[in-house]
Amino acid sequence: MNRKALWSWSALDIRDGVRCKAVSATEVITAHLDRITAINPQINAIVTLVPELALAQAQEIDAAIARGETLGPLAGVPVAHKDLTLTQGIRTTFGSKLFANFVPTRDAEIVARMKAAGAVTLGKTNTPEWGAGSQTFNEIFGVTRNPYDRSKTAGGSSGGAAAALAARLVPLCDGSDLGGSLRNPASFCNVVGFRTTPGRVPIIPSENPNDPLPIAGPMARTVDDCALLLSVISGEHEQAPLSRLIAQSFEPPIGAGASPSKIAFSADFSGQIPVDPKVIDCVNDTRTFFNDLGCEVIDYCPDLSGANDTFHILRANSFARRHGEGVRRNPLDYKQTIVWNVEAGLALSQTDIQRALRQQAELIERFRVFFEHYDFLVTPVVQVPPFDAALEYVTEITGQPMHTYIEWMQSCSIFSVTGLPALSLPAGFTSRGLPVGLQIIGRPSADLAVLQLAKAFETINPVWQRTPVF
Repeated sequence: MNRKALWSWSALDIRDGVRCKAVSATEVITAHLDRITAINPQINAIVTLVPELALAQAQEIDAAIARGETLGPLAGVPVAHKDLTLTQGIRTTFGSKLFANFVPTRDAEIVARMKAAGAVTLGKTNTPEWGAGSQTFNEIFGVTRNPYDRSKTAGGSSGGAAAALAARLVPLCDGSDLGGSLRNPASFCNVVGFRTTPGRVPIIPSENPNDPLPIAGPMARTVDDCALLLSVISGEHEQAPLSRLIAQSFEPPIGAGASPSKIAFSADFSGQIPVDPKVIDCVNDTRTFFNDLGCEVIDYCPDLSGANDTFHILRANSFARRHGEGVRRNPLDYKQTIVWNVEAGLALSQTDIQRALRQQAELIERFRVFFEHYDFLVTPVVQVPPFDAALEYVTEITGQPMHTYIEWMQSCSIFSVTGLPALSLPAGFTSRGLPVGLQIIGRPSADLAVLQLAKAFETINPVWQRTPVF
């Protein structure tokens, strides 16, 4: 490994290097801070930087090593937290001008767990206002740009995290996902984003701890690094009722698992939703890798009817519950798409909500039957390649109009409704050099199996190694 490019090391390499004293935590953090200074102005991924705090934490780790103390699993590893995530003593804006100078007095549980594991916090990553939409921009910090093409978006809402990972500013980031906010930017930026089973990573604090739609999860450049972070932030918590899952060990290295898997493979969702031909071509090119792994690959996509309507209703209801009072009081404090989403939620009837819940139950049952015959479903992550950063959202796909700011995200949001684990994995690039991700959807609670298939694919198609040029 190149000591002159510590910023390019994986999280596992940093952890092991610090443990065996091949490199100090202070050296690692200094290298990453220098990288951020050089590159971040071009992409605007990290919006709040805390260099003094980070160096102080690194020095404490080096002192602990000198004393022979036992280190946590992330000791010396630089991380950055999404600007929706509470960080004690570090500004957290939620991308909203209402909270432009807000400094929390507590950490979110995932931040507390990362700190306890020895991770070194470098700062906060950009997000759209209140995490709404898969395009990362807000009135406080502006637009986050794609490291592979600065004229394109990094996606969202964990767009700052994905861009920071791709640009080698940090090796690990946390993210969140309601309708695709982990998976979409991971696909756009050639990194890994894992929408884990709801409750696998407890969300604390939470306004609605029983809601399975929003999840928190890990982002990284490789499957093993993703698993490393998941091993730290997952696990039961008494305040998170959904976290009472059967425990799984995610400690890397993840064993590559594939054969004799039976995979349903669909690059176009069997025509049920529109997909850009450039994405279809790129995803179809990955089929041979699964064949090489010994998988049985069958062209098939389950019936997804009702999923989009269900997601729109449940999301609108959630937005009305969270932002309804603020929007009623002063709608000018919110971007127009949030106001629209809140108004849609306030207009819902009990009949609408019951229809959504009925459709959701029917969809979950169809997937239960599907997984009696298949081990995984493999699809595109996003229906389009990264688009112009000046656009708020995609307005048409293959000539089909997208009427709302979330309609073009169906390829992610329909699987949010199922509660199934879904991982975005680097798959390839379009002819114009834009990243395209592969979505691996697994059986209920089969998070580890999803990671194992992803690791097997990554091993024979290490496209994550293609770095952006600055």
